[in-house]
Amino acid sequence: MSKQFDVVVIGGGPGGYIAAIRAAQLGMNVACIDEWKNDKGGPAPGGTCTNVGCIPSKALLQSSEHFEHANKHFADHGITATGVKMDVSKMVARKDSVVKQNNDGILYLFKKNKVSFFHGRGSFVKAAADGGYEIKVAGATEETLVGKQIIIATGSNARALPGAEFDEVNILSNDGALRIGAVPKKLALIGSGVIGLEMGSVWRRLGAEVTVLEGLPTFLGAVDEQIAKEAKKAFDKQGLKIELGVKVGEIKNSKKGVSIAYTNSKGEAQTLDADKLIISIGRVPNTIGLNAESVGLQLDERGAIAVDGDCKTNLPGVWAVGDVVRGPMLAHKAEEEGVAVAERMAGQHGHVNFNTIPWVIYTSPEIAWVGRTEQQLKADGVKYKAGTFPFLANGRARALGDTTGMVKFLADAVTDEILGVHMVGPQVSELIAEAVVAMEFKASAEDIARICHAHPSLSEATKEAALAVDKRTLNF
Repeated sequence: MSKQFDVVVIGGGPGGYIAAIRAAQLGMNVACIDEWKNDKGGPAPGGTCTNVGCIPSKALLQSSEHFEHANKHFADHGITATGVKMDVSKMVARKDSVVKQNNDGILYLFKKNKVSFFHGRGSFVKAAADGGYEIKVAGATEETLVGKQIIIATGSNARALPGAEFDEVNILSNDGALRIGAVPKKLALIGSGVIGLEMGSVWRRLGAEVTVLEGLPTFLGAVDEQIAKEAKKAFDKQGLKIELGVKVGEIKNSKKGVSIAYTNSKGEAQTLDADKLIISIGRVPNTIGLNAESVGLQLDERGAIAVDGDCKTNLPGVWAVGDVVRGPMLAHKAEEEGVAVAERMAGQHGHVNFNTIPWVIYTSPEIAWVGRTEQQLKADGVKYKAGTFPFLANGRARALGDTTGMVKFLADAVTDEILGVHMVGPQVSELIAEAVVAMEFKASAEDIARICHAHPSLSEATKEAALAVDKRTLNF
């Protein structure tokens, strides 16, 4: 006999589990289906983000950063550290422990909010006779659920490169990149996006010789050009080798490692031999096994689920959020859509502002931004004013021993409304939040310039960059 619910959520990643909790808070009877398994076969909700994405990568970045500080920067502080070694297996075990804490936390939140959790793969069966949809859960035991409304939050998968399929031994997706058991002597990456740069940073710090091959002629094309140039300068100095404008050819995978044939930006034929290859060329929406065709669920030309501005699909009572729909593939974007959909189901007015979604790359230096870049404003013919302030002139950054980078404000030339804020430097993943709040409230650069910021703090660089829009910085 089928189990009846007001809402059935397919997928327990950031979009799915948050949608389930919010719907339950609003008084609905909710089920959430998720098939991720831990190494013991138990449930591991949290999706790509928790299991093989945001959370584990940050754990490895933190470990590798400690290692680099001990080896290269402790001496500056008068600390003598000799014979510092990295136990990679222990580093990976710590990462796994962090992941499990997050998995268990989500299961606890389901219990706290009275969300019924089902461990298995959810798929459509048919439209239910009395409204809603019949959903099959294929797990240790097979179950049938009926939901009056359905939220699809099935996320995305790593995009494979034709001719170089993932074996997660030598040719790695983000999943395999997080499970490397020893520091490779030579590591190659195809794609200089977020995952590529973060994973490249981890293994470079631990001693790998890292080469990044990027097909585009510009570095981090989505980032403000001035910020991207500053970041590349820092990565070059660190020894992260980044080749732009390359054309990748044949990739040979053998027991010895991987050989990549490519043509460089000058048109010269090259060969790169590496122990491991991480492919980071984007992600594709995951609708595998959803059985969308059984109910006539419409997909778009990219294979994503087609939705309107409110995340409604072409089927009544069926919604979709996160990586499986249009828009940036970001965990926090999925969360906001999940909350908005749950609130719309309850007759409220859930809202997601795509113009104020922050982006972060957790390298060192960190890169963060919100709003439009200078090149976008120029292309759109928008008259603007720009202001920058370097961390080199910030007292807290000097005390930290990390003065790389800057904060940059872009404001409307007439109204002074903030149109974009771009940062590269220490802890900018946290500093960007102030800019997001300011833009959400349609603040002007002058508003930020007039707000008192604690001294000494990195956030003073934000205030000074806002002052720079009016050419009146106080400390530079």
